[in-house]
Amino acid sequence: MLLNVRRRWQRWRRSRPFWGGLFAILAGSWICVLPLAPLKIMLQQGVAGIPSVLMGIVMIVLGLTAWFSPPQRSLAGVLTTLIATAALVLSNLGGFLIGTLLGILGGGLMFAWQPYAGRRAGTAESAAGKAESAEAAPPPPTPHHDPQGAQP
Repeated sequence: MLLNVRRRWQRWRRSRPFWGGLFAILAGSWICVLPLAPLKIMLQQGVAGIPSVLMGIVMIVLGLTAWFSPPQRSLAGVLTTLIATAALVLSNLGGFLIGTLLGILGGGLMFAWQPYAGRRAGTAESAAGKAESAEAAPPPPTPHHDPQGAQP
């Protein structure tokens, strides 16, 4: 039972940009939590804390988007990187640089992730299979001659 749950978890985790989403969620949480300090500090900060909370929430949503909608990973990765960079200026140095660095790392991992394509086999069987498929492939098309002289 426990082994089955672990395998399902590993399959789920490998079928999406898990680490990029996790870093984006951590970055958003870090940026979002700092302005939610005790009331004395929050009153001194004023409306300057609102962009921090909003950017943090958006980064958390983008991390969850990468997890639950992997085809949207490229957009989520680019937006996460842009928001993390904007947080550097708009939000306490981007959560004292920690949130910005985690966000840039998470955005890059989300953007660079590719779906699992299967294992690569370096055995003789796969080489023989490739040779057979190359022999069965049709020959390349011959160049077309246009009697009117137009170039293809």
